[in-house]
Amino acid sequence: MKVTEHLEKAKGKPLFSFEIVPPQKGSNINELYVNIDPLMEFKPPFIDVTTSREEYVYIEKDGLFDRRITRMRPGTVGICASIQHKYGVDAIPHVLCGGFTKEETEYLLVDCQYLGIDNLVALRGDPMKGEKYFEPTIGGNHYAVDLVKQIKAMNAGKFLHGELPIQNAPDFCVGVAGYPEKHIEAPSLEADLKRLKEKVDAGADYIVTQMFFDNQRYFKFVEAARAIGITVPIIPGIKPVAVKRHLQLLPQVFWLDMPESLISAIENAKDNAAVRQIGVEFAVQQSKELIEFGVPCVHYYSMGKSDNIHQIASQLF
Repeated sequence: MKVTEHLEKAKGKPLFSFEIVPPQKGSNINELYVNIDPLMEFKPPFIDVTTSREEYVYIEKDGLFDRRITRMRPGTVGICASIQHKYGVDAIPHVLCGGFTKEETEYLLVDCQYLGIDNLVALRGDPMKGEKYFEPTIGGNHYAVDLVKQIKAMNAGKFLHGELPIQNAPDFCVGVAGYPEKHIEAPSLEADLKRLKEKVDAGADYIVTQMFFDNQRYFKFVEAARAIGITVPIIPGIKPVAVKRHLQLLPQVFWLDMPESLISAIENAKDNAAVRQIGVEFAVQQSKELIEFGVPCVHYYSMGKSDNIHQIASQLF
């Protein structure tokens, strides 16, 4: 079922969803199941699975180092298929521009169709590890809006090397990212909103926001998006703080502000166990306010361990 259909079926009741990160290669998928299992109590209709960029590794041979490209967390589509089979919920792979040619993207989308994956999140992706700026892959999509257009063209039966009968075309529901505090590369929030509207006009069906800690940023973001004609659902993304290092890391990586009350609580926490509990309590209050606002779903970035997400969901869903 499409994400938009899940939201319509809920008839205004806020849904619970979360995002997971594939394990590094060499690990077992059972590590994912251990963290997913407890969260199934809250009946998530869909689960997002991230896709990681390729990166360079250096392999020593005969005293010399050979630079190779690898993916440390492969298997997103396979993991999605496994989740759908095991849990009977929709799994949503993140599809990136970076690291994929248009043909490789088409192969991935064909695989998704074969496996009964109905939803995708279309993202430009981050720069490669060690590179300051994003460089488009030769032969690939440059921006998320281009990726949305490719997916929607396939929905209409238009493949890269010809057309197929419409009854054989996929029918993907496409999500895109929104940034309540603007994308790090955007010159302004207004410019970023224009880029978001371009993605929606290209066919994006819903929006999931980057994490934020000040709900007023989300409320203003939704208001501004509606004012320029964006009508699709806007799902807030929530990341519970878990360790003291997040105080420096999250603002630096995601270009966001944190409320002074949260900063003070983390700074005064005696250890990371205390920080984790502070993160749970803050996320519960943040989620309650969002639910009162009438959000269609609250989406949690689990990033590995799920015990804190379970504590939050047990008080809300």
